[in-house]
Amino acid sequence: MVKLLLADDDARLSDLIKEYFTGEGYDVTHAWNGREALELMAADMPDIVILDVMMPELDGFETLKQIRNKSAVPVIMLTAKGDDIDRILGLEMGADDYLSKPFNPRELLARIKAILRRASQEREGDPTADIELSGVLLRRKDRTVYLDGELIELTTSEYTLLECMLMAPGQVLTKQELSEKALGRKLTMYDRSLDMHISNLRKKIGNLEKGDPRIKTVRGVGYIFVSDEQGA
Repeated sequence: MVKLLLADDDARLSDLIKEYFTGEGYDVTHAWNGREALELMAADMPDIVILDVMMPELDGFETLKQIRNKSAVPVIMLTAKGDDIDRILGLEMGADDYLSKPFNPRELLARIKAILRRASQEREGDPTADIELSGVLLRRKDRTVYLDGELIELTTSEYTLLECMLMAPGQVLTKQELSEKALGRKLTMYDRSLDMHISNLRKKIGNLEKGDPRIKTVRGVGYIFVSDEQGA
């Protein structure tokens, strides 16, 4: 049974989500604020976390920050409708996805299933098929990534994006292709989550020795992972 932690101070919405996901076979734990959510996580780590941005005592952003200091557990942020700043900030801080209120619980379920499916596929991958390129080592056995021998922390979405690009070095991958493979959904016109995940990933894996970015933007098309030889 998938353990889901919901942190939201909206009683009506929380009851709706708890009832719906319990009916779908999920083990749902609820926290009224970020501080309570962190305490619950310390006692029993969930498989996925749903965080509302606006909460008393400790808001969603600060809660996400503290989660990412200790764990790469998948996190979906709930934001106000049309609030692009909250969505962008959440993704920059390491959220795997976001959903604007109000929403249909079935859409949230679809997002959760996509994230958990990616995580499951990564765990079941060939444990010997490590990928190493341009100072980046991706170890599928334990889903860890090293940059020049140093461990770097990636979210589930960042890890999957990097894996997709490392499997096709020097090839242009379209945004639509990356969104479907790494985020588990088709890219929509105003969805900037893929770009934000790529931006975060770039910051974490840095540039090649000569200063060229490891992940290059192909304007109007997508992205390409550049090797040392290509960047030379």
